Amino acid sequence: MRFKQMYYQAFYKVKHRCYHKSYVHQGPAATSIAWHTPLQYQNSWQEGNRFKFLNLEKSFETIDWNYSDYGKLWTYNLNYFDFLNQNKIAEEYGLLLIEDFIKKKDGLKDALEPYPLSLRGINWVKFLSQHKIIDPAINNCLFNDFQRLKDNLEYHLLGNHLLENGFSLLFAAVYFRHDSFYRKGVQIIKSELQEQILDDGAHFELSPMYHQIILHRALDSIQLLKLNPWKKDGLLEFLNTKASHMLGWLQTITYENGDIPMVNDAAHGIAPSSKELFAYAKHLGLTWTKAMLKASGYRKWSSKRFECFMDLGNIGPDYIPGHAHADTFNFELYVNGLPFIVDVGTSTYEKNSKRLLERSTESHNTVEVNGLNSSEVWGGFRVAKRAKIIALKEDDNNFTASHDGYKKLGVFHQRNFKCNEQEILINDTLIGKAVEGTAIFHIHPAITNVVVKGQTLECRQFNLTMGFEGDRIEIKKATYSCAEGFNKSVEGTLIKILFSNELQTKISLQD
Repeated sequence: MRFKQMYYQAFYKVKHRCYHKSYVHQGPAATSIAWHTPLQYQNSWQEGNRFKFLNLEKSFETIDWNYSDYGKLWTYNLNYFDFLNQNKIAEEYGLLLIEDFIKKKDGLKDALEPYPLSLRGINWVKFLSQHKIIDPAINNCLFNDFQRLKDNLEYHLLGNHLLENGFSLLFAAVYFRHDSFYRKGVQIIKSELQEQILDDGAHFELSPMYHQIILHRALDSIQLLKLNPWKKDGLLEFLNTKASHMLGWLQTITYENGDIPMVNDAAHGIAPSSKELFAYAKHLGLTWTKAMLKASGYRKWSSKRFECFMDLGNIGPDYIPGHAHADTFNFELYVNGLPFIVDVGTSTYEKNSKRLLERSTESHNTVEVNGLNSSEVWGGFRVAKRAKIIALKEDDNNFTASHDGYKKLGVFHQRNFKCNEQEILINDTLIGKAVEGTAIFHIHPAITNVVVKGQTLECRQFNLTMGFEGDRIEIKKATYSCAEGFNKSVEGTLIKILFSNELQTKISLQD
């Protein structure tokens, strides 16, 4: 961790134990600001007191905003209030939910943490402004929440959490015409976007899902400033530039069918789709061009029939690897616009064996040595020793890289991708001591007609073969659990190739 993170970890522990500030300020009068919602959230409120988040549904007689039986992330989602801006919710029901929350606020726990508070603040401002509601009691609660946020900014975590804090303070500033909120919000947004958006446009935590989430927030902030001009300090122009850069990266990594790679912490059904974000950006008048992938460590090669997405970079920022997996040299392969070899994805954030498995090397399309992870993932969001890229050479269709994740075994893994119109060639070499490796391939669950014949795998659906060559090869066919979203998995075919020192894999389309 950085010194700032360590300092604030200690500072907040002492502060929260010894000092309890009461937030009962009378907020300034808020005027109705201009807002409309071109990008709406999925329907998580199911009428009455019934909610569905992360593929888990719960009906309440009276809403328990602290409900924790489904895990902390579900509780967070309940307190985000995204449902205020979903497709189908009447103004009267939204107000009832807000009022119920305010009545129970003295007994709330997770709701008062900075991250859910940040998202809830934005959603309340959107909803109130969309419906032109000016309610002094609601505004007073909202103002005090923003004061609480400003006093508890997530400097102990940094990354996307702190950036969400900044975006929320920007909404607070415009809504209340509050200079202090504005100064702090703008300072966070500018400094964090400058650091968190890499030179190729990727969000530095290297999760396409979080990239979409942060891009959505940037687009919302652009709309906020365009509809409600206030300060003339270059913030709008800065956001336009950063959003266009992020759009270019997203355009490049998005598959032709609209999917994103499920690498690192990424899951279906959480962030707005690339298609929705592109439409929102066009609505705002933004333009962009496809990015050349470099700083993120990701590469993508496309032809008429293949889309190959490769991870040839380090796992992410050293001081915040919480959403990283032990997936160095992982790849995904789409054939004829459909997924063939895929990442397992993410189905939980709970600190359990499932979380550890989904972050492990075993759950990615790369090489495992001696049953070890290439990077030491632990806890729910921790990484100890991590693989580093020690060499990278590439041209238009040929990519070769090495990493040192197994150096304690005296071994370095080198992987080469050579991509052509009709075939993808993958060469894995374990350099150093004589060891056995396991190359792992996760076949998409929709593909059920995979047949092993000798040292060849046949997939009739795509009229495709995978051939394997090397010393002492053994092919094992099994099953794995593929995440279709949080708390939702389906069984797919797993192929493991045991080999000694070198393996050549040829994925070929048959005429």
